[in-house]
Amino acid sequence: MSDTSNPSQKPVPHEGHDTQHAPVQKPIAPGYAVTGLVIVLLVFAALATFGILSRIHHSSVLAKATQEAAAPRVIALPPKQGSPVDMFMLPGNVTAYTDSPIYARTSGYLTKWYYDIGSHVKKGALLAEIATPELDQQLTQAEADFGTAEANAKNAHSQAQRYQGLVDSNAVSQQDTETFTNQASATASAVKSAQANVDRLKELQSFEKIYAPFDGVITARSIDTGQLIDTGAAKELFHMQALNTLRIYTNVPQLYTTNMKRGSKIDITFPEYPGKTFQGTLVRTADAIDPTSRTLLVEVDVDNRKEALLPGSLAQVHFKASSVQTFIIPVSAIIFRREGTQVGTVGSDNIAHLVPVTIGQDDGATVQIVTGLKDGDRVIQDPPDSLIEGEKVSPENPGNQEKGGQPGPGGK
Repeated sequence: MSDTSNPSQKPVPHEGHDTQHAPVQKPIAPGYAVTGLVIVLLVFAALATFGILSRIHHSSVLAKATQEAAAPRVIALPPKQGSPVDMFMLPGNVTAYTDSPIYARTSGYLTKWYYDIGSHVKKGALLAEIATPELDQQLTQAEADFGTAEANAKNAHSQAQRYQGLVDSNAVSQQDTETFTNQASATASAVKSAQANVDRLKELQSFEKIYAPFDGVITARSIDTGQLIDTGAAKELFHMQALNTLRIYTNVPQLYTTNMKRGSKIDITFPEYPGKTFQGTLVRTADAIDPTSRTLLVEVDVDNRKEALLPGSLAQVHFKASSVQTFIIPVSAIIFRREGTQVGTVGSDNIAHLVPVTIGQDDGATVQIVTGLKDGDRVIQDPPDSLIEGEKVSPENPGNQEKGGQPGPGGK
């Protein structure tokens, strides 16, 4: 019999039974765990970066494609060279030598007017009369106040003289003498004030009559008998212009400013006188270039004593200049806007530019460009109305376009 109480003896397995023990697992080293985690994070970071970069690239490509598709397609061709010219023509605005609106300086009712539009008047001629009963009453009152002030001043002066004669004999006090002397000075000042008020009202009363300020022609009359006339520039009574000499203003491009000599004779033509040339004199210039239009404002005076010309009309001013190269472009390429006459050009970067130009001869289909263009420029044919400075455009080859082919260089 065996002793089972001995703990040192291992139990003997029973016959016919297999006893299996679980394998012993070794613990994972901390360094391997950190490395694996870092690898997983790097993989996720790489995938995220690739996705972000891919979306950015696609967005950039889409934006570029959209911008290119939005750029208006235009036909841009180099201009044809024209013959050199030694004279250029500019439009000029004809104005009266003296132009003056006439307003009322006093309020009242118009009683009569003497000259209508087209009337020639001399300086000082009576044009109209205004009735001012309120002003007349004010003047009457002011004259009465002036009389009262003079009487008070005369009385105060007499009393002051009397007291000054008695003070030496101690018949009156020094204080009373000074009081009457000061009263005389005050009343004398009151007389001057009243006199100034009378003069002011008389001056206003003189404006009841409207006189011509210079020799000229009445070009407008906006009043009639019985109308209420207000003081100031709220309502113009007459408009006068001096027409013996007319001023013609025009803007000369910077290129020709050295040819603008005071006193030089200038030929001028008018559409209402075909084939006839008038001669004017260049009398003055602005002596400064307009930074907006790069032009010089000049004034040409023309004799109009025969009154053949009318202010407000359009003149063509012919200037002589050094020989310059010109270009010929279609009339449809000209852009007329408030900035002036312009032409659209396209640079090598396909950016549109609006260039101010000076027009020479015009035959209806083509126009001569005197200034503004240079060799190498590409002019936009039939520019869209929405074309603006600095806009991206897509130039096309007109030959391929007619064949239904692909756009030319610079296009899509």
